[in-house]
Amino acid sequence: MKKYFRSGEIFIWFTGMGLGLSLIMITGLLFLIVVNGKDYFWASEIVQITRTDGSKQLGEIVKEEPIPNLNLPDSLWNTGLMRMQMKIGNRDLYGFDFQWIDEREIKQTELPKFASTIERMEFGNFYGFIKEILIDGNVKVKGEENVAGKLNSYLSITSSIRDEIKDIEKSKIGKVNYNIENLRLKIKKIQYEGKNSENNKVEIAKLENEIAQENKKYEVLKTKVDSLNLLASRYAVYCEDANGRGKTIPMINIVRVYQPNNMSFASKIGFTFTKIREFIFDDPRESNTEGGVFPAIFGTVMMVLLMSIFTVPFGVLAALYLREYAKQGPLVRTVRIAVNNLAGVPSIVFGVFGLGFFIYLIGGTIDQLFFPERLPSPTWGTGGILWASLTLALLTMPVVIVATEEALTQIPRGMREAALALGATKWQVVRRVILPAATPGILTGLILAMARAAGEVAPLMITGVVKLAPSLPFDSYFPFFHLDRKFMHLGFHIYDVGFQSPNIEAAMPMVYTTTLLLILIVVLLNITAMIIRANLRKKYKSSTF
Repeated sequence: MKKYFRSGEIFIWFTGMGLGLSLIMITGLLFLIVVNGKDYFWASEIVQITRTDGSKQLGEIVKEEPIPNLNLPDSLWNTGLMRMQMKIGNRDLYGFDFQWIDEREIKQTELPKFASTIERMEFGNFYGFIKEILIDGNVKVKGEENVAGKLNSYLSITSSIRDEIKDIEKSKIGKVNYNIENLRLKIKKIQYEGKNSENNKVEIAKLENEIAQENKKYEVLKTKVDSLNLLASRYAVYCEDANGRGKTIPMINIVRVYQPNNMSFASKIGFTFTKIREFIFDDPRESNTEGGVFPAIFGTVMMVLLMSIFTVPFGVLAALYLREYAKQGPLVRTVRIAVNNLAGVPSIVFGVFGLGFFIYLIGGTIDQLFFPERLPSPTWGTGGILWASLTLALLTMPVVIVATEEALTQIPRGMREAALALGATKWQVVRRVILPAATPGILTGLILAMARAAGEVAPLMITGVVKLAPSLPFDSYFPFFHLDRKFMHLGFHIYDVGFQSPNIEAAMPMVYTTTLLLILIVVLLNITAMIIRANLRKKYKSSTF
């Protein structure tokens, strides 16, 4: 046995077991996320349950589990009785979305063919039967089968109206408001500088005239929005829940209607792709628990790219100095130990540092020097994507420094000496020989830094991320990149929806799908960096890192 331990074979088995266990855990985690998140995209069947007291319940079965013995009379212990959790929706009628039903209460279970799921802009889903299509309050189409055949044509009308209203409010009115705000700030700056010359009075009058012109544009656009809302309000549907309780829903508030019990498998696949497209490219709604996450995707990717731009040059320069130029001794060893220990500092500490140094000190100074007329409303002295990216750059800097130093260590000494022997200067050796050969190692550090930055939430919560950002950090208005703006982030979106939402049970599928999306984005960014690294390795075959 001693001989067996000394040979080291057992440790090979242990490492293999550790690797296998890790892979199983990762696979299990991904499986759990996919299984729990798929319901967000799949058109689940609508079940109608008739209770023993005659009342009915309509909705999707979310979960089934055995009833604990403590909730049963002694005579029914260990009988395997089940209970199910149903998503019954209709929050505006019932005040809640989910309900538990005991197996003993169920008299009959059905799958009604024309049971409909109505996704709404607010109050969540409505589960029921659409009885009538109303136009101007008059019944246009009656009967569940007739309504099912003609509803989509009316919904396409209200959908196009809603898209037009959204375009006017977001693009055209947004531009008018942007122009008015800029003109107002120009007037404020002139007044702040205290220049009361005639020229300035004329300039202020000119700016006020421009504001008046913009206000006229706003009134025209607002009138158009009001007329579109009036047009859309003509269309509505009359629905009833399982117990015949009526509800009239304006079509402008309906996102889509589908009857899952009447859909083929191919139709459900098509429905899934529609939901995936909406999830990736649309804006959130219903306090982020419905709709898409495009602003969060954009904010996450942009923040990671900005962080990479900031952290790589400084990290590489620091590693180059420590390895190639600094005289090795106690001071350099101390610096190296400090950098290594910096990687273990809790991320929230970096967030507090970013708040104090970047936002209050640097941002506040910029406001006092360049935008004093806007104070006390801060421009740069508040959270934004620039400060969040810089904070994460500091957080991930040790990873890049350590990885770059390791890459520099792996470069054969002979390469340096050969280049110096040929008459190259120290800088030429670094630029032409060392840096290209170490690039794959530098990219390894960048990959690790991106993976950590994309998943960090704590420092972002106090340096710029918000629950809902009305504008992206990039748009069509000069200077196009607005680095002072707050932004949305997938990690914070998961935290907010999963733990701060007033209706957490309804938001759980969104939490799992957003988690899966964040993992995919990190994997995609890493794969891109790995492809670049692989190409560079082929180019610089002498690199052994």
